[in-house]
Amino acid sequence: MIKKFQHFFDQWTLTSDTAIAPWIIASVVILASLLLHLLLSRLFSRINRKKEDNTLWLAWRKFRNPILTVILLVDFIILKELFTVEAKTSEAVNHFITIAIIFCVTWLLIRSINLTRELILNQYDISEKDNLKARKVYTQFRVLERIIIFMVILISLALALMTFESIRRIGISMFASAGVAGIIIGFAAQKLLSSILAGFQIALTQPIRIEDVVIVEGEWGWIEEITLTYVVVRIWDKRRLIVPTTYFIETPFQNWTRNSADILGTVFIYADYQLPVEKVRGAFMKILEESSLWDGKTGVLQVTNSTDRTIEIRALMSAANSSTSWDLRVYVREKLIEFLQEHHSGCLPRTRVEMGPSPGSSGSK
Repeated sequence: MIKKFQHFFDQWTLTSDTAIAPWIIASVVILASLLLHLLLSRLFSRINRKKEDNTLWLAWRKFRNPILTVILLVDFIILKELFTVEAKTSEAVNHFITIAIIFCVTWLLIRSINLTRELILNQYDISEKDNLKARKVYTQFRVLERIIIFMVILISLALALMTFESIRRIGISMFASAGVAGIIIGFAAQKLLSSILAGFQIALTQPIRIEDVVIVEGEWGWIEEITLTYVVVRIWDKRRLIVPTTYFIETPFQNWTRNSADILGTVFIYADYQLPVEKVRGAFMKILEESSLWDGKTGVLQVTNSTDRTIEIRALMSAANSSTSWDLRVYVREKLIEFLQEHHSGCLPRTRVEMGPSPGSSGSK
């Protein structure tokens, strides 16, 4: 095809201005490529409107910019044969084309990884109440995606650098002393490598998942993001706690939703010994039954401790997830306090003082 185009170009330049002709052909070819890309975009957009399944449109959105770059690169490779340049310039152009090809292949691979991840995650709804399976899949694919993309970029960068002759010589000399260099690099990158390996381990073993409820460094929150080197914990008051991935491998922490999304909540009430516990238990169950926050699985009220002044009453209740559990606990605590104030105000915690005769005083005058 290139030879036929070259023959047509030679014939055409015989009857035209040889300085202007290459630029006219280049402009026509580039405009035709841009028009083709625009028509493809309109076609996929129309298909997306007619079909409920938007997989093709999602794929086109991911690949339209890389595809346009590849088309323009092909145009450049074809058109460069039409121009007469010096040997040194031609060598530089060929080097540029090699690096551009590496860049385009890397871009296409990264977009392919992104598309695969999105197509798989679209099948899972992380916003539903029982979202344990969805959180597992989200965690695995998001962390593995970052690991694979990191390796693709690293390999592509190495290939691009090796196209330079001076850098290739440095690489060969470095391989000659690979033993010493490997030890030095190993010590220098120990923290980075351990973090990356910890991220990979989290993706496989999953001690934490996206949207898990955890207590880290005394803070209660949700796992918002997991990367190769750090984890973002969204604290209940909208702060963000940034923790290294190695923390979740080496340090104990609480995960409230490790096996399921539902969770038990507790409320503690302190009262006097005269409090009728059975009546409080009945009021507690009535409060739960009237609340839409309770999932109906667990509702227990027990005296769990006693001191020389008060008794400790623990109300145990279950909810569909951690956010609902928090709201339910607050609601039950308020209602129980309200019940005690209205019906058993005399049984609130009190301090008893016994007044007796002072030492040395007689009992009668």
